[in-house]
Amino acid sequence: MEIWINPACSKCRGALHLLDEEGAEYTVRRYLEDVPSPEEIRAVLDRLGLEPWEITRTQEADAKELGLKDWPRDAAARDRWITALAGHPKLIQRPIITAEDGTAVVARTDEAVREAMGR
Repeated sequence: MEIWINPACSKCRGALHLLDEEGAEYTVRRYLEDVPSPEEIRAVLDRLGLEPWEITRTQEADAKELGLKDWPRDAAARDRWITALAGHPKLIQRPIITAEDGTAVVARTDEAVREAMGR
């Protein structure tokens, strides 16, 4: 299991605390320092079963600067969104846990963290 985190994020710290409390084995990826490639983002999106705009933090300054709220949310625009996430990793929703069964969850709640541990 791998968890993508921003150490400054309280949701990420909470997820790590719960993983530790439950004795889970995991690897931490500080995705602002170890930025995922577009291919890695595509793979995580496939595991999540989501589109890039569904994991984008649209209230971030970078999102506003890029004008993301006006970008189309369709198959033709998918690569544009993925490129934006790779170029501005702060826009990626966090934390994301990739589970052992090949799926992933956006683990913003204790329930989602437990779901990932159970997979």
